Amino acid sequence: MPLSLHAAYVPSALQMLGTARHLVDRAEKWCGENGAGESDLVGCRIIADMLPFSYQVKSVAEHTQGSIEGLRAGVYSPDLAPPPDSFDALRTKLDGAVQAMEALTEEEMEDFIGRPMRFQFKDTRIGFTAEDFLLTFSQPNFYFHCATAYNILRMKGVPVGKRDFMGRMRIAR
Repeated sequence: MPLSLHAAYVPSALQMLGTARHLVDRAEKWCGENGAGESDLVGCRIIADMLPFSYQVKSVAEHTQGSIEGLRAGVYSPDLAPPPDSFDALRTKLDGAVQAMEALTEEEMEDFIGRPMRFQFKDTRIGFTAEDFLLTFSQPNFYFHCATAYNILRMKGVPVGKRDFMGRMRIAR
């Protein structure tokens, strides 16, 4: 049986949304245990020219929920609104994306296949089919931003490891 677009995309999106949520929770716990302010991690960057933890977490939601909204419209443009500035606001953003992913049906996802899709940012226009947009643009992006959020926490000394990044795997029962 061939793998559906839903099966190829949605469970992985939910896994990384869960990971991002877990990282936010771990960051908040670490701040409380170490007397650090929330802004010490929310605004932290790996290096000056990279975007902060809050942006990385926001982008996990944007490249899941936002990508589906983009498919429905036929065009995806990055959300340039400032990222949430608190752990609670980051969790709210992630929770909305989880709800959106959980609401997707296999039928809706399969209906996207073959539709034209465009990524648009400033002067950049990239054409895709819906499935190629999700699997070669959106999916690598949500993994990248989740890994970058993880790396920021590691850099700051938050005790997270590979299992924290892996999140909830789909194991045989």
